[in-house]
This record gives sequence, structure tokens and C-alpha cells, in this order.
Amino acid sequence: MPSAPFPSSTPLRIRRRRVSQPALFPVCPDAQSPKQAADRDRAPTAAGPGVSISSYPGSADCPPPCSGAAPVRPGSATGGAQRHLDGQTQDADAPLVGIARLAASSPCAESARKSEQRPEYFLLPVRSILNKCDSSRVPFEWTINPYRGCEFACKYCYARYTHEYMELDGSEFEKKIFVKQNAAVLLAQDVSRKYSYQRPGAEDGRPEHIAIGTATDPYQPAEREYGVTRACLEELAKREGLSVSVITKSNQVVRDIDVLQRIAARSELSLNITVTTLRSRLARLLEPRAPRPDLRLDAVKQLHEAGLRVGVSASPLIPGITDREGELEAVAAAAKEAGAQWFFSGVLFLMPSSAKQFLPFVREKFPKLAKQYEQWYAKNGYAPEEYRKKMAERVARIREKHGFHTRPFEELQRKVQSPQLSLGWNTAA
Repeated sequence: MPSAPFPSSTPLRIRRRRVSQPALFPVCPDAQSPKQAADRDRAPTAAGPGVSISSYPGSADCPPPCSGAAPVRPGSATGGAQRHLDGQTQDADAPLVGIARLAASSPCAESARKSEQRPEYFLLPVRSILNKCDSSRVPFEWTINPYRGCEFACKYCYARYTHEYMELDGSEFEKKIFVKQNAAVLLAQDVSRKYSYQRPGAEDGRPEHIAIGTATDPYQPAEREYGVTRACLEELAKREGLSVSVITKSNQVVRDIDVLQRIAARSELSLNITVTTLRSRLARLLEPRAPRPDLRLDAVKQLHEAGLRVGVSASPLIPGITDREGELEAVAAAAKEAGAQWFFSGVLFLMPSSAKQFLPFVREKFPKLAKQYEQWYAKNGYAPEEYRKKMAERVARIREKHGFHTRPFEELQRKVQSPQLSLGWNTAA
């Protein structure tokens, strides 16, 4: 469906705003202890090594600990004399700090795109590109997100909340895209200083895992102009003994087959292409600016033929919309035909910032489902356990029918020898 035009690129001005919580998603109880918050259900993500997982608190690349709470931004506030969030009171006059301050001062990035529907691009200065995920609940230790915000504008995207860290509303997620500066140089430093080629406590010689694209798509249209993802991959290709994965909805990934092959020759690499439905009109409705499903499947084929390990994610599985009889099965069959080695899918999870966008969309486009969604997602961001269990069993049957392999992270058994760190660092220098 056609999208509303975006305003032309102008200097970013962050305005303080009041972040309203959707009535269906209550804020976490004030009395909740840090440990209780850490033990609550996390937001599932189809990221990293091709697996639907739960994430952890503490980073804009991973969901916050409570499904009913927006992220806390210390020292910042939005609207009113005081703002109460997660049991904390914040001064509305406090200056912007951290990523919100950086975003507010980010200059416009030059763009050759002339379309009125283009987003606004900004250059975001960052100190690090490799972000730590310090949690036993996730199958990866590090994430790389070359951009903040994503032009694909998927109606259900869980990562909309990440813009709230910058004092921007989740609806701005696809309208204001931040390009991380000096990514290759920062990544060279990060890998040399922080990355471990031996997972702490691991006896199998497995290295720590780096997941690319956990919050925003690394191959969104911005990549054609700014090449941050390519720059990161080029840096990783200089190393040996890494464990890396990429997840994307874009067929643009085939542009980088050459560098992906170089990475795969020296490190463990897995690629994941997301295909939520084969119905192109529905895909355009749900994922307005993402490439068509057939183009994504063609990318799977090209990656497979290039000798790369690739699988398909059908996440999220959207109740009443992409779960009809035979639809998930058709996606899996097409994935297998294209050469996918694994297949997985997880049921839709709605964080508050995502619910603010998705629930009105359901009421407008799928009015018969509106009441069910309000009932199902009334207490938290998850569909009922019974439904999730039923869908998990369905996916298991699909995997068995088509003989899909186990997920890459479960297969990594090769003993990784100590890499020659000095070679990569000297090259970067």
C-alpha cells in the first residue's frame, strides 16, 4: 500500500514529549525488585544465529526487562514537571544525556535520494559499534546494528522502543534513520579489546557470537548510500576464528556475497532471511518498504549457491493474519526449494511502543481481529501460552517434514584455534 510522504531532510530537533503507555499494557509494579524484573519474560527476537530467543535488559539493541515498560532514560524526561516511569521520578528540566543528547546534536547526512517519501538521515557519533549482551538467556554475546531506525517500517517491529532512548516517539522509527559513524575503525578496536575467541566457561572451544541486525535491518535502503554494514563485514573478514550471523529482510545482502565468503572461509558464519508470508500484497501491508517475498527467497537461493550457510525466519507469526492453514507450510516449502538449511518461526510479541502502531493498524485493516488482539495482549506483550505452544508444535512438524537442519548455533562444535590478532589490527591501523 502507498505510504505517507516523509518530510524533507532538515536539522533534527528533539522535542520533549510525553510517552503515553497503551491502556492494554500496564507499567511494571513499582515495588518490583531488580532481580524480579530480570526474571520476568523477555521480548523474543529472531536475531543472532538463526534462532527465536529471549533478550535481556540494559541495551537499546535488546528489549528492556519488563514487557509493560518503556525504557528508562536516566537524566531525561518528557513532558510535565515530573515524569514517573518504572517507579522512578525524573525531572522534566534535566538535560538530555547519553544517546538522546547525541541524537539531538546529530547533523543531517547527505543523501542522493530525492523522493519525498525518503526518511531523514542523520550522522550519529558513537564510541562503540560492538554491543555487549551479557545474559545466559541469549545465544549470542555481541550485537552489531549499523543503523538506528529502519526504513522498512514493519508494522509489528518490536525495536521501535529503541527510538525512545533518543527521546523520539516509536512512530519516528522509520522516519528518522541514524547512521553510525566510523563503524569500521570502531569495530576493529572493539574486536581487539572486547571480543573473546573462547566463550567464558565454555569447554568446546567455541568463540563468542556476534549477531548483526538484532534491532534494525543492516540492509535497509540506507546501506546503499552509507555502506556501514559493508564496512563492518570488511573488518570482520580480516579476522579469523569468529562466530558471526546476519539477519535481514533484504535481498541487498547478495551484494556482499564476496565479503561474506571471505568471512565464512575463516570464521563461522550463518545468514538468516526473514520471510513472513508468500503473499506479496499482505507483505506490502505488513512490511511497507521491505523487498517482496520472492526477492528474498531468490536471495536465499543465491547465497546457498555461493556456498554460504543460510536459513529462513518466518518470524513473527502473526495471529489471524499469517497463521492460516497451509501458509506457514508454504513459506517453509519455498524456503527449502531455495536452499534454506534451517527454518524457524515465533509468535508475534508486542512491546508498548509497537502496540501503539500495530493495534490501530489491526483495527483499520483487520477489524474482525481487533477484539481478539485486545483480549490476547491485554496483560502483556505475548499471545496466550496455549496458542504459542500450538504454533511451536506446528513449526516442529514443518521442520521434520522438510528435513531442516538444527540451528547453526547448536551446530558449532569446531574447536577454534587462537587467531592471529595482530594481523587484523595491523591492517586496520
